[in-house]
Amino acid sequence: MTTVASFNVKYIQYLSPSGELVGDSVPDIAKNFDHIKSLYETMVMTRVFDAKAISLQRTGKLGTYASSLGHEAVHVGIGSAMQYEDVFAPSYREYGVQLVRGVKMSEILLYWGGDERGSNFSGPPHDFAWCVPIATQNTHAAGAALAFKLRKEARCTVSVIGDGGSSKGDFLEAINAASAFKLPMVFVIINNGWAISVPRKKQSSGQTLAQKGIAGGLPSIQVDGNDLLAVHHEIKKALDKARNGEGATVIEAITYRLGDHTTADDASRYRPDEEVENAKRFEPILRIRQYLMDNNQWSVQQENQLMDKCALRVEQAVKEYQSASKLPVTDMFDYMYAELPHDLAEQRAFALSLEDNTVNGGEK
Repeated sequence: MTTVASFNVKYIQYLSPSGELVGDSVPDIAKNFDHIKSLYETMVMTRVFDAKAISLQRTGKLGTYASSLGHEAVHVGIGSAMQYEDVFAPSYREYGVQLVRGVKMSEILLYWGGDERGSNFSGPPHDFAWCVPIATQNTHAAGAALAFKLRKEARCTVSVIGDGGSSKGDFLEAINAASAFKLPMVFVIINNGWAISVPRKKQSSGQTLAQKGIAGGLPSIQVDGNDLLAVHHEIKKALDKARNGEGATVIEAITYRLGDHTTADDASRYRPDEEVENAKRFEPILRIRQYLMDNNQWSVQQENQLMDKCALRVEQAVKEYQSASKLPVTDMFDYMYAELPHDLAEQRAFALSLEDNTVNGGEK
């Protein structure tokens, strides 16, 4: 009997949960404290914004919202490793990536408030909009990466998917395309332990989710998704490799969803409280803050000033969101068809009559 192939999946961590450097070597970013502080501030801003968005939803001022609590390191790590000309293909909770890339918090609120103008966000205009259909962003990203290769452009795409979404055919098909065509892209599986109410152990019997990339012929690793240094370094390394014509990489980032899946979910119905409490010991913001403080790069005073700044900026974003002009109800009908089908034309007329009645003081 002959072994025709064998594989392994490496796990990368540079910063322990207690904020100490581990391993024989550390990435360059580990001593670039100015850069780390800037990224830490974005992580904290993301968390403050996230809490405010949930409050807005609970008080009826925002639609269903997907929290990013606990994902700050993996999101900011991805965004900080990308170049402007690269393309980001998100799912629907990667606010940290987008804030790094210039998206405004008010635009995120507009989107979750049901206003499609939020999708016309600031930052790189070539980035994809939020994608609620699960995993289709992966095939979109593969298509963009193929275009970059055909045009001989030194650009890459980065797509993200959750642990549950990695079971979708779109994800596996995108991996196959990236492998077959040697595309300049990076797949990030953000494994937060739960696909809504389905735990990771019931989704796949594989030892890792990264090995799905190996099955498709791509180099694949795991990183500690709560370790900002590891995420930034490994994403950047994978992007550099892709940019140099060496093909795609799959990175599984191990993190934890500290909040509900969305505001329409109640995770306490299916997730043990002790599991959540234990996960808080490994969360990303405390870890990087401890690292900065241990190296005399951060203080309680700086933390208090940062929290005040974040609160002010988030409140300003909320004011911008709430003061946005109201769109006509007909907008939901007017930008899909050259000629509106008769049933939708009837609905459009009915919706317009309701809006006219409301404006004129009539009953809905």
